[in-house]
Amino acid sequence: MGTPGLKADCETILGRFQETDSVRFEEFAAIWKDMKFSHIYFGGMRNLEMSKFAREALSVASHYFLPPYTFQIRVGALYLLYGLYNSQLCQPKQKIRVALKDWDDIEKFYQDLIGAQHLDAAYIMRQLRLSRAFHFTGMAEFLTFRSQRNQPRHVGREEFKDVRDRVQDLVTSETLEEMLNIHEHYQKTKCLISADKSQPDRSLSLVKEDYVPNLKQLLSEHVTWKLEKGKPRTKNDDEKEENEEEKEATSQESEKESSERAKTLARIKSKCYGAVTQAPKSRRHRQVLMASSESSSDCGGKNTQKSKRKRRVPRKTGTLKGAKLGKLTKKASQSKKNMPTIPEEDSTSSSSEDNFVPKRTRKN
Repeated sequence: MGTPGLKADCETILGRFQETDSVRFEEFAAIWKDMKFSHIYFGGMRNLEMSKFAREALSVASHYFLPPYTFQIRVGALYLLYGLYNSQLCQPKQKIRVALKDWDDIEKFYQDLIGAQHLDAAYIMRQLRLSRAFHFTGMAEFLTFRSQRNQPRHVGREEFKDVRDRVQDLVTSETLEEMLNIHEHYQKTKCLISADKSQPDRSLSLVKEDYVPNLKQLLSEHVTWKLEKGKPRTKNDDEKEENEEEKEATSQESEKESSERAKTLARIKSKCYGAVTQAPKSRRHRQVLMASSESSSDCGGKNTQKSKRKRRVPRKTGTLKGAKLGKLTKKASQSKKNMPTIPEEDSTSSSSEDNFVPKRTRKN
């Protein structure tokens, strides 16, 4: 019977390691110390009970070290096995049982660590091999006499497992070949039915001719995308992502500065155009209403044209002429008053009109 809570504790530490989104040993060691996972053997057990418990703990952790779990969970399981193996209190230490059929996956995982330059994980894997922590067996679990036929299988969290590719399960190479053969046969039957035996009629073209090649291209793109996504991240990738984030941050800061500068310029313009100087009395009739800063230049032009048109009102010529005539008559009357007057003579002195020179009277 398994120890209650052991699997839950292992999944908890692996879940916290998954949240860090990293494969560094420093992150795992900080979680290990925070959870005080090394105290798992401090139970006051005897040597026989301690060895059984250590064997069970290593067996539970080794399940997460193999597929179908993700790369990060497998690295975390490697760190967990390293910690559980070295913190044992029993003597001799219990070893990690590894079936021969699973050793190929472990070797491939080790090569992936070296290729991705995860040297801390590769170093721990090498230390476990040098300390002979692995015990190679025919099966991962013990087989004893009169054991249960239906042994409970290990079921881990679905979050830890690698996502199954439904596309490859749906469309395989065999199905692609069958589809290609069916498409060729379909094209031939269309040619036989149509009038021109070399080419099928357009009325019969119900399926795209390049259907199968396009499907192959899409599948190849999907496979390449999955391989790139499934590759373990290297330190260079992390540095590139950090540089990209820094560039994005700088670009955002520059955009903010430019927007602030534009806002300040708009405020200055609004203040400048908002202050309208009062025209003198002689030019008040030529004052123009201020157009709002929000309105466009076209609207402003139209408003100014309208105001100009409003100013150009035809003057009434009749009233002006009457006013002018009144002024002229007033001036004439004033000039008559100021002009000298000539006295009239009698009819008796009409004989001497030719030689008569009138005298001007002085104004008193």
